[in-house]
Amino acid sequence: MSFSNVSQLREELNKTSGVEILNKFFDDGSFCETDALIKSEGGFAEAVTGYGTVMGVPVYAFAQNSDVASGAMSKSQAKKITRLYDLAKMTGAPVVGFYDSIGGRLSEKNELLAAYGEILCKASSISGVVPQISVILGTCLGTSALTATSADFVVMSKDAELSINVAGDDSSADKNAQCGVANIVCEDKDEAIAKAQELITYFPSNNLDVAPIDDAVDAKAEQNIADIDVLEGKVEAFIAGTYDDTEVRGLITDNANAISTLSQTHGTDKKALEDAIALKADKTALDAVSAVANAAATQTALQGEIDRAKGEEGRIEGLVTAEAARAAGVEAGLESRLVEVETFFKTAEGETLDTA
Repeated sequence: MSFSNVSQLREELNKTSGVEILNKFFDDGSFCETDALIKSEGGFAEAVTGYGTVMGVPVYAFAQNSDVASGAMSKSQAKKITRLYDLAKMTGAPVVGFYDSIGGRLSEKNELLAAYGEILCKASSISGVVPQISVILGTCLGTSALTATSADFVVMSKDAELSINVAGDDSSADKNAQCGVANIVCEDKDEAIAKAQELITYFPSNNLDVAPIDDAVDAKAEQNIADIDVLEGKVEAFIAGTYDDTEVRGLITDNANAISTLSQTHGTDKKALEDAIALKADKTALDAVSAVANAAATQTALQGEIDRAKGEEGRIEGLVTAEAARAAGVEAGLESRLVEVETFFKTAEGETLDTA
């Protein structure tokens, strides 16, 4: 095959749905395709595989290519996907699968069954090691549904189908959500791809890694977080009556990816503003209660110290009194003994004179 023919094939492949999905999913310019030249029955393999980054996080992904044999499973497709699982296991990166297939190439018979078995085996071998996300963008019936639903999270487009029943019974997104099979249902394919990108930012890359904290904060979110101090000052001014409520603009943030806009324009949403003011008032009240509680605790501690000191003073006074009484008793005893001695000597002196 000449270089020109390869280039032509490459251009044709880049126009297919599988490549387009992965280009949307990965950060711009980061997608690197793997096993691009593997063929299936003389044409392209029915899935596109590769790796790249999503908001800076390394990720492996495959997309069943509905433009090639309607994404039908084959031994070639299975070979590409199982190799991707091996790479993910070695490097410790998440795997995201985009499903859209009418079934399998029945002409491959037992080889097709073996292909399904290999994919299920590889998927289960990395379960609990790296995160797995399945995104159902089209039809996913039969054995493919087993692999898809074994992932940690299942995202479905509203018009997609997912069922172990090849006839497609109870395969709607709403039914799967009701049964707890689909974790997230999106309005269309683009929203489903975006939701998969968002999920990646919440996961650790593998079972030895820690969950990302700030990695998923984009430039707008960083600016919003920086505006919080400005918002606080404006709310305080509004409470004090020195700031026009139509000029109050700001943000309330719970975390890096859940930022709600208080007001996008000068037409401030009154309810959101009142909620922000109530939040600020509650915080002020909580601070006041905390200060009072701390003061009361300090006062109680000081009173305890005072009572302890008074008790110690009383104990010392008791010891001094007891010691003084003991000393007085000793002194009285000595004086009595001295009188006895003096009396003895006087008596002895008188007897001596009489004898003389």
